[in-house]
Amino acid sequence: MSYAVTSLSPEPFAPLFQLDDEALAARGARRVIADAPLGFPCRVSLDDARPGETLILINYEHQPAPTPFRASHAIFVREGVEAVSTVGEMPPALRRRLLSLRAFDVSGMMRAADVTEGAAADALIETLFEDPDIAYLHAHYAKWGCYAARIDRA
Repeated sequence: MSYAVTSLSPEPFAPLFQLDDEALAARGARRVIADAPLGFPCRVSLDDARPGETLILINYEHQPAPTPFRASHAIFVREGVEAVSTVGEMPPALRRRLLSLRAFDVSGMMRAADVTEGAAADALIETLFEDPDIAYLHAHYAKWGCYAARIDRA
């Protein structure tokens, strides 16, 4: 079974890069400069920022469904990058990490979850999507628990 991994759109985050640190703090956000080649996975480009690149660290509601599984968490977004969608393969930042895949039905109720190395996620994605009641998956970076991307049947 083929799947699509979709990043967040950059549009809602673009204005944040124009704000000063005080205005960002008022929104619960922070400007961050990547200081290592890994460790700053952007949710728009689905790749890690390079050292010296500017990111915004902000809380993002990735599961807005009005269920007990409604959720938000911290995410990084880079300035000046475009949204990404891949079919049948994990984007770089996901491929490099241990992932928690969480399966949701159409009402936003979690029905299954498991962990896998990102480079080997295909088998788990296929298994989760064998259940016709699963509408979509959310990938999270397992160590930090942060939302990474949405996965749909392609």
